[in-house]
Amino acid sequence: MTVQTRYRQGLAALLLAAACAAAHAGPLPVVDAGMGEQVIAIPARIAGADITLQTTIYKPPGDGPFPVLFMNHGKDGGEAHQQPRARYLVISREFVKRGYAVVIPMRKGFADSGGTYVNSHCQARENGEDQASSLYFAMAYVMKQPWADQQHVIIAGQSHGGLTAIAAGSHNISGVQGVINFAGGVNSRSHCDWQAALVDAFKAYGAVSTTPSIWFYGANDKHFGPKLAAEMYAAYTGAGGKAQLVAYGPFKRDAHGMSSSADGVAIWLPETMRFLQGVGMPTEIKYTIKDKR
Repeated sequence: MTVQTRYRQGLAALLLAAACAAAHAGPLPVVDAGMGEQVIAIPARIAGADITLQTTIYKPPGDGPFPVLFMNHGKDGGEAHQQPRARYLVISREFVKRGYAVVIPMRKGFADSGGTYVNSHCQARENGEDQASSLYFAMAYVMKQPWADQQHVIIAGQSHGGLTAIAAGSHNISGVQGVINFAGGVNSRSHCDWQAALVDAFKAYGAVSTTPSIWFYGANDKHFGPKLAAEMYAAYTGAGGKAQLVAYGPFKRDAHGMSSSADGVAIWLPETMRFLQGVGMPTEIKYTIKDKR
């Protein structure tokens, strides 16, 4: 049995377990400052343990169904449970304005989610798959909700969440039209060649993925610089993966956080809108947001 087959069988089991546990005339409707923000606990069973995943959801007004963006967070330094709940207000605002629901699950061991984060940075491919396990439970839960459009889904992530998104996208999940990778990867201060492990991981993902993706890496990213980003991209596309690399220049002091900055919207939004159009996802602005909180 190949590694890819084991991954696909594991994914099927996870999803089964989770299932069981036009232009507008006049002014655009307004979304309140909180963008309908909710924080819920999604049940999950991971590695034999029953836990809940702290999950933030933003939705436009109305009943939907809405296209869905699943946004995956990175990892701060230190204890994962001390990491605050991710909100990604800049990204979420742009998608809610366009009629999307945005779902941001905190993965196992992070913030107020249950379980323990496992540091396996030197096994980058396995690490990405392990992180994606939490995402699958969030996806299974959300896709059962009447407000979610099951056929118009995007998976995105930043840093460690970018690796998670690429790993999940490699399983070619029904309804997932594309993947957005903001500076994705995982690094380690351990005595191992984590860069080579990361390149190998992207190669493995690219060999089985048919889901289109767009990648953003900046020239002064302190974690994953231009050389490593180019190597990951070459490995992924060389193995057959579909990806567009946006290798933009330096951004402030560290391009790694570009996607969370209001100043970064000018970099990622135009390219992302073109990408979304190309994969049949909506891009038209449908709502205004009251403020920038």
